[in-house]
Amino acid sequence: MPDHTASSITQALIDRLPATECEVEDQSGGCGAAFEISRIVSSAFSAKTSLARHRLVNAALKEELASIHALSIKQCLTPEEDAAKKDNKAPSS
Repeated sequence: MPDHTASSITQALIDRLPATECEVEDQSGGCGAAFEISRIVSSAFSAKTSLARHRLVNAALKEELASIHALSIKQCLTPEEDAAKKDNKAPSS
């Protein structure tokens, strides 16, 4: 069984940032060594640059990163940014 799973990475981010929403996918084929965070939402990202947001995620996963060889982070959003994106995707009447 792998040391890390998509759910264990998700739970770590929810607990440590804290994140209100998090989408993590195991990209390693099940060995638990490569993950993609397609979307993470946290108020901790407020007033932070993209680089600073990624650094927060990396810091939250410091322990896990010791045994993960690849981590891809796509979207780090504040709750307000996430709501705005969802509003823009809503079909118009």
